[in-house]
Amino acid sequence: MKVFTLYLSVAALATVGLSACGKENVEKSTDFDQSAILFGSFYGECAGEGCIDIYKLDTKAQTLQEDTRDTYPSSDAPYNGTFVARSQAEYNLVKDLIQQIPAGLLQEQGSVIGSPDAGDWGGYYVEVNQAGKRRHWLIDTQKRNLPAYLHPFADTLEVRLNKLR
Repeated sequence: MKVFTLYLSVAALATVGLSACGKENVEKSTDFDQSAILFGSFYGECAGEGCIDIYKLDTKAQTLQEDTRDTYPSSDAPYNGTFVARSQAEYNLVKDLIQQIPAGLLQEQGSVIGSPDAGDWGGYYVEVNQAGKRRHWLIDTQKRNLPAYLHPFADTLEVRLNKLR
């Protein structure tokens, strides 16, 4: 009987311990610096200024900047741009975008979601600072290729980017 009671006690402690670790990992995985984000869109089979638009939103400085390099983003590394200021009115159009980022995105393991720009339909670029590291994603613009949790965010990106053009 003592062995059985000891076994139950050990099993209960192990379960509690594992549950606590799991919860801590989830909380850490959705925590990110909410003062800045890079976001935008890109199209490979395109010509002109509107093919690649990457923006840097900084809520601490209350600024919006646009990249002038217009380089096609890579899934291998975060975007390195050269940014110039946009207007305060444009900042106001997107200042709450950081709060729209779904927790599920921060839990994604890979940097490519769906098949961005596979059929010349473009893609979205999103980058945040999470646990001191730059994390970025190339996201399909076709909602049929995205997990359901990303649909509202993809809609928001489309609307906000159209307002900035």
